[in-house]
Amino acid sequence: MDERKRRVLSAIVSLYSADGEPVGSNLLRQYFDMAVSSATLRNEMAALTKLGLLEQPHTSAGRVPSMAGYRYYIENLMGEDGHRPQLTDREKKRIDEAFENFDFEPERLAKSAAKELAKLSGFTAVATTPKSEDVKVAYYSILQVGRCSAAVLSVSSVGGVATRVAVTKQPIDPAQLAQLAKLINSRLCFVAKDDVDAELRAGLWDALGEDKNLWPAVIASVRLLQGAGRGKVFVEGEQNLLSYPEIEPNLHGCLDLLNRHDELGRLIAPKNDRPMVLLGDDMPGYRMPGVAIVARRYLAGGGLTGAIALMGPSRMNYNKVLPTLDYFAEKLCQSMTGTGKEE
Repeated sequence: MDERKRRVLSAIVSLYSADGEPVGSNLLRQYFDMAVSSATLRNEMAALTKLGLLEQPHTSAGRVPSMAGYRYYIENLMGEDGHRPQLTDREKKRIDEAFENFDFEPERLAKSAAKELAKLSGFTAVATTPKSEDVKVAYYSILQVGRCSAAVLSVSSVGGVATRVAVTKQPIDPAQLAQLAKLINSRLCFVAKDDVDAELRAGLWDALGEDKNLWPAVIASVRLLQGAGRGKVFVEGEQNLLSYPEIEPNLHGCLDLLNRHDELGRLIAPKNDRPMVLLGDDMPGYRMPGVAIVARRYLAGGGLTGAIALMGPSRMNYNKVLPTLDYFAEKLCQSMTGTGKEE
C-alpha cells in the first residue's frame, strides 16, 4: 500500500459514500488534485482489487470498497493527516439546541437522543440506558387513575422513572393509597432485588391489614423494583433503511436484529471508549453484507454506561458519522452526570 494506492482507496470510499454508484477511473481522475492518467488509476484500482480492498460489481463497471477495504480505511486512513474528523460549530449548535428541549429522565433522554440522531443522520439510530443489578428504587408514588385502578410510579437510584398500573377488584379509597405509599416506601426503597423473597411478600401482605384490595398495587411496586436497572433499548428511524438499495437483500435480517432488543443491546455495547464499527460479517449470528453498525458508549454516572449507535449502509460517511456519535455520547454524558466527559 504505497501512498498513491492509499489515496485511491480513500477517494473511492469518499465518492462511493456520496451516491452509492461504482467509481470509475474517469470520475476518480476528476477527484484527484494532481495529474494522473486514467490508465494509471485503472492499474491502481486493479491492484487494490487483487488485494481484496475493492470489488467490481460488474465487468464494465467501476469499483466499490469491499468490507476489508472499509476496515482498512477506518483503521488506517481516516484522519491520517493528523486531524481527527470533527463536527462544525453549526452542527454542534443544532445538537445542543435539540438536547435543551429533551426531558433529562434517563429513558426519555435516550429515546429522544435516538430520534434526533436518526433524523440528523438519515440512518437507523439505537440508544440504550445503563444496565446494572445494583440499581434500587429510591422513591414510590401511588396515584388513583380510575375507580378501581392506580398508577404506581418509581424513581430509581440513578434517576430512572417507571410506572405500572394496578387494577383492584373493589373501588379504591384515596385515603388508603396514602397509607399504602408510606408502607411501600418504608419496605421496598433501597432494597436489593435478591432480597425480594416470599418472606418479604408475606410481610407486605400482613402489613396491609384490612386493605387487601390494594394487593395488586403492592405487586406492581415489587415488579418495578425487580425491573429497576434492567436497561432499555430504543430504536428510531427504521424506515430510513428503505432509502438504501444495497440494504434491501438484508432488510429482513436488519429488522429482525432491531426487534431483538436484548441481543441488540449486547451487540452495540463497546468494551471501551473507542468507537466500534461492525461491518457485514462482524455481527455474530447475522451475515449482512452492505450493512454497518457504528456504536459509541457514554457514561451515565456511578460507573454505569449506555450506548448510542447507528445502523446503515457500509458506505456511510464515517468522517461524519463518527464525530456525530462522539458528540451525542458527550451530550448524553453531560445530561446524565452534569459533566462533559468520562472520568
